[in-house]
Amino acid sequence: MKLCIIGSGYVGLVSGACFADVGHQVICVDNNQRKVEMLLRGEIPIYEPGLEELVLKNVAARRLKFTTSTEEGVDGADVVFIAVPTPPQPDGSVDLSYIEQVAREIAAVLKKDQYRVIVDKSTVPVKTGEKVADTIRRYSKPGVVFDVVSNPEFLREGCAVPDLMKPDRIVIGGNSERAVAMMQKIYEPFMAPVLVTDVNSAELIKHAANSFLALKISYINAVARICEASGADVEKVADGIGMDRRIGRNFLNAGIGYGGSCFPKDIAAFIAISDHLGEPFHLLKEVQRINAQQRERFIDRLRDKLWVLRDKRVAVWGLTFKPDTDDVRSSVAIDVVRDLIAEKALVTVFDPKGMEKAVEFKLIEGAHLATSALEAVKDADALVIATEWKEFSAVDFARVKELMHTPLIFDGRNLLEPAMVRALGFDYTSIGRA
Repeated sequence: MKLCIIGSGYVGLVSGACFADVGHQVICVDNNQRKVEMLLRGEIPIYEPGLEELVLKNVAARRLKFTTSTEEGVDGADVVFIAVPTPPQPDGSVDLSYIEQVAREIAAVLKKDQYRVIVDKSTVPVKTGEKVADTIRRYSKPGVVFDVVSNPEFLREGCAVPDLMKPDRIVIGGNSERAVAMMQKIYEPFMAPVLVTDVNSAELIKHAANSFLALKISYINAVARICEASGADVEKVADGIGMDRRIGRNFLNAGIGYGGSCFPKDIAAFIAISDHLGEPFHLLKEVQRINAQQRERFIDRLRDKLWVLRDKRVAVWGLTFKPDTDDVRSSVAIDVVRDLIAEKALVTVFDPKGMEKAVEFKLIEGAHLATSALEAVKDADALVIATEWKEFSAVDFARVKELMHTPLIFDGRNLLEPAMVRALGFDYTSIGRA
């Protein structure tokens, strides 16, 4: 099929590359001229394992193209995906101006001679599909025939390519049999369970799913506090909980809280949606509160050990919100760095993939940049592990101890084995473990 994807960020670019790889003809549209020029040169603007190879392969096969022209993308496409940003507003609601703008651009170039399916791929509040349909009808020429479908993405940064190629489920929200049939045809090669719903239900599924995962994280962080007070081990408690098939072990990892471009935004949006509908979601507000407190408690523990943070040398390993990505948006690791800098600590940071973007977006001004994990800890009074990159656990900690001024480790992700680092002479603090 001929597909157009408007927006070439994480969702749009990964979706376009994967759709092309199973045989569809895909054209990705983005209004960022610099990004499109990079892609045309074979340069990938984001780090995502496996993505560069997939893009280059399908560009070479002429199944994947890039343009800045919405008209060029929409013209001849059977299905048009909207995958543009939906950033949060100060009150937690979602800024839908990019969605509205794209809907108007699509409306302006639709022709009467071809039926098209317009797909909301971005994470949007319930009833957005209705607004998109209204906008296209308002600004398109008379006689244009189209349907709007919701097809939420469930991609995890760091493993987005396998998530799309081998998904747990595919959700298609449509109120037209014709549109649903076309969407099912797109996804035939992926061999995954397909759930067909109405548009409103599909839109709610994404917010409800992400909110539930965030709830699991805040729940285990609340349990970790009880473990610390009682001398229990949160890892063992999580294992015991997770062995129940009704619960599962995923997302029961205690730490300094969730972050990233999805969870904070989606939880805030779901709260705002619920408030707007007159059904306040108090449970999610508590999830938010626990998450915010988790980082505050972590900084408090640093203060307890170091007493005064001013002029203390603190090494921070990790800037991205999770490993295997270069995404530093809404990263708790960045928040920790900023907290330390605000207290006049002398902070040196290292991240395998996130340094460039953290500097580009001016997120860590005042921090010193190291070129390696070992360089970061030289003469440090404390080491903070803020992102659970696997390579951090493989560092020579005997050498780390030699380089540090004081052998203090604050493991905000429970990455290390307590017995191992303590045997080397470190004073080791983690989350919910004795």
